Amino acid sequence: MTSPLEQKKIKIAGPSVVTANRTWDGIVVYRTAARSWSADLSEAAIVRNSDDAKALLAESVADDVGAIGPYIAPVQVGADGKIEPGNLREQIRRTGVTIGQSAQA
Repeated sequence: MTSPLEQKKIKIAGPSVVTANRTWDGIVVYRTAARSWSADLSEAAIVRNSDDAKALLAESVADDVGAIGPYIAPVQVGADGKIEPGNLREQIRRTGVTIGQSAQA
């Protein structure tokens, strides 16, 4: 039987990272090249092809103690090397809720 990762065809169209939520507090985290999780996007391992993305995702899924729900997300890498979220969803996840504190009461 093949794993869900093997069945899923991963296509990436540019630099990408693996992101998830930390298990104990839900904070957005990114998989690093050192095989750990960081809340700092600048420490994320960047992949640029489907094979590398699939390998990083598989490794991340196996680490279900540190983070849950890992998936591949696009990023933009500036000329200065600064990494920014590549789409609106990731921008929102990185900055937190979009509803003000007074509206949540």
